[in-house]
Amino acid sequence: MPEMDGLETTRRIRAMDRSDAKSIPIVALTANAFDEDVQHSMQTGLNAHLSKPVDPDVLFETLEGLLRR
Repeated sequence: MPEMDGLETTRRIRAMDRSDAKSIPIVALTANAFDEDVQHSMQTGLNAHLSKPVDPDVLFETLEGLLRR
């Protein structure tokens, strides 16, 4: 994204003064697949970190799990 990356976007969403800002599911779809990338994403407030190329089954399982909460 030209203005800000997904991690900064997540930080801003989580910091919003809205009732759903802390609970809305946010999933990263990224080429960054190292363990430290995943840990950093999760510390930022993401609910899941999926690496590209994304396996459709993993994507659907992840979304299903997040929507059940």
